[in-house]
Amino acid sequence: MTKPGPPRLSDDALLDLVQRRTFGFFWEGAHPVSFLARDRTGLVADADDDLVSIGGCGFGVMAIIVAVSRGWIAREEAVARLNTMLAFLERTTAYHGLFPHFLNGRSGATIPFGRKDDGGDLVETAFLFQGLLCARRFFDAKSAAERRLRDRITWLWSDVEWSWHTQGGRKALTWHWSPNNGFALDHEVRGWNECLIAYVLAAAGPRYSIDPAAYHGGFAQSRTFINRRSFYDLELPLGPDFGGPLFFAHYSFCGLDPRGLSDDYADYWRQNVQHTLINYEHCVRNPHGHKGYGASVWGLTASDDPSGYKAHSPAHDNGVIAPTAALSSFPYAPEQAMRSLRHFHEDLGPKIWARYGFVDAFSETHGWRAESYLAIDQGPIIVMIENYRSGLIWNLFMADPDVRRGLARLGFRSPHLGA
Repeated sequence: MTKPGPPRLSDDALLDLVQRRTFGFFWEGAHPVSFLARDRTGLVADADDDLVSIGGCGFGVMAIIVAVSRGWIAREEAVARLNTMLAFLERTTAYHGLFPHFLNGRSGATIPFGRKDDGGDLVETAFLFQGLLCARRFFDAKSAAERRLRDRITWLWSDVEWSWHTQGGRKALTWHWSPNNGFALDHEVRGWNECLIAYVLAAAGPRYSIDPAAYHGGFAQSRTFINRRSFYDLELPLGPDFGGPLFFAHYSFCGLDPRGLSDDYADYWRQNVQHTLINYEHCVRNPHGHKGYGASVWGLTASDDPSGYKAHSPAHDNGVIAPTAALSSFPYAPEQAMRSLRHFHEDLGPKIWARYGFVDAFSETHGWRAESYLAIDQGPIIVMIENYRSGLIWNLFMADPDVRRGLARLGFRSPHLGA
């Protein structure tokens, strides 16, 4: 007789397992000095560098909130950890209040992302504050430690000079500024992509907010903003053909609740659902004949790759699947995401499941798996699954008065705004 295997986990138990195991990246795997989120780490051992990802830290803060809510860590532990992280950030060099893409988690020094990208990064800073504003709302007790936490966040938040990145009134935000190179990169933030959160927070800033004209004349006026064509029989409201990598539907929407969110350009729930389903249909139909693709193996987004790091999408598909793509899409396609989760865990688990959950990416076509975890891929798994399960992070972020003001200034409509 064949010995029976372990009982199959319920859907809820499996989601618990994946969220909690993935959370280890931000808790046990945090930088040992600053406790900020490492940019990446290995399947067996931590990275031997001090590279910290500012955007990853924002996702990590939201993950800590989820961990407290679900009872994986004590509230007091979380507050102490967050106060240590904030004390470290307070000592780092700010660029008109903004943070760089990468920091040294031991010294606080800026680590250049590129030869001229050695200063403030607008979008990474926005991802950080998406998480910090949620923490300011969640940790609302009267204790001295929680008051200190809220005050620290408010001080850092009030100092961000979003308007500096319009270069004196341009109708678009500029991504980078450096004390050595100024605005030399001159990369305007135009949509459709992952950067909506930057415009919302820039309009919400309490001291240095932008004119709404920057959103309407900049982000919403890109040649790849409006689409309204169909791919795999699914109409796509915004973005590049076939939707682009799935992180477009994840990074800004860890905090921004797309349910009922709309403006003059799109219904953002429909945008993200259609984008997700196009990505899914591409993998099911598998026009390039990649090994393993199908209803249980789908999800193209930016991830590690056999040749480095690439932004995978239906238009740029070389056979690499990133588990974060499907798992962070639970709110938009829960049946398809659960089917993939079970297959990833129950069938492919011995190959792609390790100490902090699923590896960053894998490819049956190339006979390859990543030997890494990435902060910006790990965080959305925890947060977007939680938004699917309870709406926790969405409700926290959308309750922030500054966020509500920013959305209203840009002309958004949402049930959270009473409209």
